Amino acid sequence: MRSSELQLNIISPEKRLFSGAVSSVIIPGIAGSFGVHPDHAPLISPLKEGVITYSVRGNDKTLDVKGGIAEVNNGVVTICVV
Repeated sequence: MRSSELQLNIISPEKRLFSGAVSSVIIPGIAGSFGVHPDHAPLISPLKEGVITYSVRGNDKTLDVKGGIAEVNNGVVTICVV
């Protein structure tokens, strides 16, 4: 993984929905959507219903979610969704 990338893991109670390197991710936090880029500060945030958007090699991908929780730590973004 390059220093310009993040490791993104999106999981649900049933299965892993995505795992791979991304250049950015936009997450629907309960206080508003927020973007995560390499070297982002650590955080934990509950999610509201919305869309997660992430960029893989310049291609934007989306995933509709009803809620969940996100953690950002040391270049790894883990999102547990429902």
